[in-house]
Amino acid sequence: MAEIQRRTLLTSAAATAVGATVAPALGVPAPADAAVGADPESAASVGRPGCTTPGGRDFPKVGGNYGNQNYSSLGQVHHGNVRRLGGAWLNRIEGGLTTGNNQSTAVVVDGVLYIESAPGNVFAVDGRTGEIKWVYRQTRGSLTRRGVAVGDGHVFTHGRGNWIIALDQETGAVVWEKQINGYGGMEKVAVTYYDGLLYVGTHDSARNAALALDARTGDVVWHFWGCPGPGEIGNETWEGDSWQVGGTAPWMHPAIDPDLGLVYWAFGNVRGSNSSQDGSQRGGENLFSSSIVAIDLKTGAYRWHFQSIHHGIWDMDNTMAPVLVDTRIHGRMRKLVVYGSKSGMYFILDREDGTAPLGIDEVAVPQEPRQKTWPTQPFPRQGGWTENRVVDQPLGTDVPGDPNRAVPNYVQGALYDPHWDVPILSVPGHGGGADWAAQSYSHSTGLVYTGFGYVAAAHSLTEASNGLRPPGEYQTGGVVAVDPSTNRVKWKRHLPYSLAHGNGVLTTAGNLLFIGQPDGNLLGLDAHTGHEVWRFQCGAAISSSPIAYEIDGQQYIAVYAGGTSIPYGDSAPRGDFLWAFKLGGTVAPAPTPTPPVVRRPVSGGPVEGSVVGNTVVLARTYNATTGTVGTVESTAVNAMAPTHLRVPVGTTVTFVNPADNVNVHGATQFFEGLFDVRLQPGESFTYTFTKKGEYFFNDCFSPRPTGKVEVY
Repeated sequence: MAEIQRRTLLTSAAATAVGATVAPALGVPAPADAAVGADPESAASVGRPGCTTPGGRDFPKVGGNYGNQNYSSLGQVHHGNVRRLGGAWLNRIEGGLTTGNNQSTAVVVDGVLYIESAPGNVFAVDGRTGEIKWVYRQTRGSLTRRGVAVGDGHVFTHGRGNWIIALDQETGAVVWEKQINGYGGMEKVAVTYYDGLLYVGTHDSARNAALALDARTGDVVWHFWGCPGPGEIGNETWEGDSWQVGGTAPWMHPAIDPDLGLVYWAFGNVRGSNSSQDGSQRGGENLFSSSIVAIDLKTGAYRWHFQSIHHGIWDMDNTMAPVLVDTRIHGRMRKLVVYGSKSGMYFILDREDGTAPLGIDEVAVPQEPRQKTWPTQPFPRQGGWTENRVVDQPLGTDVPGDPNRAVPNYVQGALYDPHWDVPILSVPGHGGGADWAAQSYSHSTGLVYTGFGYVAAAHSLTEASNGLRPPGEYQTGGVVAVDPSTNRVKWKRHLPYSLAHGNGVLTTAGNLLFIGQPDGNLLGLDAHTGHEVWRFQCGAAISSSPIAYEIDGQQYIAVYAGGTSIPYGDSAPRGDFLWAFKLGGTVAPAPTPTPPVVRRPVSGGPVEGSVVGNTVVLARTYNATTGTVGTVESTAVNAMAPTHLRVPVGTTVTFVNPADNVNVHGATQFFEGLFDVRLQPGESFTYTFTKKGEYFFNDCFSPRPTGKVEVY
């Protein structure tokens, strides 16, 4: 293993460190007199808080402070009294809505909460009483968003169709609107305000960019492409014109260090060349995919970058809101950025120049020439905080068993094992690790915390989009605490749900950690140990970050429980519950909703056994509308006819491989191991189900076709 040489990685003399000459072609800054909206005085001269100053009375932005630490210096609620924490107020802000996708986190400024709902409306809510002060109702259609920005007397939000909208902070009236085209879709990413500029990311397009907008008008001040074009640093890392469709979106809001004059963006995976799993037409490292890039706040000029995955073919992009931390390493105070999510490991970087004070090694990984894979991938010397290989646990042993247990019949692999036309099952998976969970750094404990998911994925060119999450696998997760001064795990707690999709962490000076689950429970954990000390049912899945604020000496914890489809689909309960909690609060918990279905569902709805003669036809699809079995042998995910069979207890089910199939097919029941058969064309097998439950099975010929027998 060789230590990463930063100057080699940066590919250009212009890229060695802060203060080096920067190639002017990267960002496209406005003219010198066009830094419109910028305050004439520096942050230091006007006494603005630094990027690592913890939040207190307010929680003024998504992430809490400019360093995205999601930490509150309020300590009125602590381990000794947290059991007295109760509902202060509840507001069903959309009148009881139970549909849609909610990924927005509230912010608090001067005692007022600002939150976006699933339909795309913005609410200003009194933090003491929960009463709505004003509502902005969007007119362009619903969209998924992740948080507003507040600054200069305005509230900034998105509108469907790439609109940025400035609202009057006091009334909610529209001050200005601006449609911004040509840089990618602009709807999801939380807006960040600093010093007269709005920092917004684009997404879901052939090419995407980080943007700085004038907060007075919405005009673009500069842009920075995730896939650099000709003449820009990094373009040489793309084969031919593949950069034109490389995707590489800044999915999450950035971190800002005013003292260094830098904004830190994490760019996502490559999405071009047929899918994110196909690297055959885009040789090279493919910058700035799966990278963190430090960019000049005012001009958009490139300063440094670190790429966490070279030439990615797994959608393991480490998209996240970077966390800025000041801590001692080897006795020296260092300004750090903590970077890493899906891959389940942290890269601890000096935020001035991108060097790695704790060491990062380029490690040789298996190769697939057809994919043009890169020979090495970076690993922190301390290792990751989660596992990176699936577990081959025998059928018939404990269920569900190890959280990384492999669904049978897949080729089992590890992180960065390459693929071609055979699905390779690996972890953490493109929906696992920390994904886009909001992370937290506690000034009280000195630890970084994140929710995470165990969601194995199978990658192959046979799979659509980003890969296949095998039907029947258990999708669970937990919370982990890591010391950024050593990059070592302090504690790790397994929980029954994946906490990787917007399930943000809040830590407080009371040494508490708060995180919401998809079953509607807001948990309070001891930040030192991870032990649960409090929980409260909020009524719907929580896919946002809890926040803290103070009014007249009273500390509040607040959270929006709305729910989203990732990763549990429509089974995650939806709602519009905006909650605030305080010591002595008397508002009762919400009714407990139906919890999410933790196992990955099969493809297709339920079919009564009596309709199909209690028979499953292997390697064939089923048309539920006509009640007919397909005539062509198939390895599609839905190639069990039917995929979901419902039968009463005591029913004997027949599994048949049609005589006109060419290949041997079978039924492997998992994880109980009730049967595992191989059938020649024309053969059948029967099994009598004697207990209620759900019994998944897949095909030995190809594990993709998966079915389920529901016994009632």
